[in-house]
Amino acid sequence: MKIEEVNIEPREGTQLIVGQSHFIKSVEDIYEALVTSMPGLKFGVAFVEASGKALIRFDGTDKELAELASGYASRIGAGHAFVVVLSGAFPINVLNRLKAVEEVVQIFCATSNPATVVVADTGKGRGVLGVVDGVSPKGIEGPQDEQERREFLRKIGYKR
Repeated sequence: MKIEEVNIEPREGTQLIVGQSHFIKSVEDIYEALVTSMPGLKFGVAFVEASGKALIRFDGTDKELAELASGYASRIGAGHAFVVVLSGAFPINVLNRLKAVEEVVQIFCATSNPATVVVADTGKGRGVLGVVDGVSPKGIEGPQDEQERREFLRKIGYKR
């Protein structure tokens, strides 16, 4: 077995969600979950089939984001993996909807950080082992950091 790192650096202003699902209808069901989660949501979604034609199925409300998601999914190349690329929204706005999709097995990451998808290649197929999201910690939060966090959350509207 070969272990591979697939580095993904989300474009400025986008958010990345990588997960695993299990059925050809995943791309349509994920699309429906996303499009009904927020009015005007811009996104692309791609799903990697693990059998049959073994195609990367994709859709979205934004052609560029759909192509970006399919490109990331192609690089990952792991059966049943899916990739969502959001613009103008945060994953927190859609994660519960995604988790409620019947065939979604798990979410590996939801981030705007550079991410490394760790993939195992057995020679017969590929699978996501996990995702390294962002960087290692640089310290412990102090009083100034806590104040900045609280102000930031209020600035972007997630706390009052």
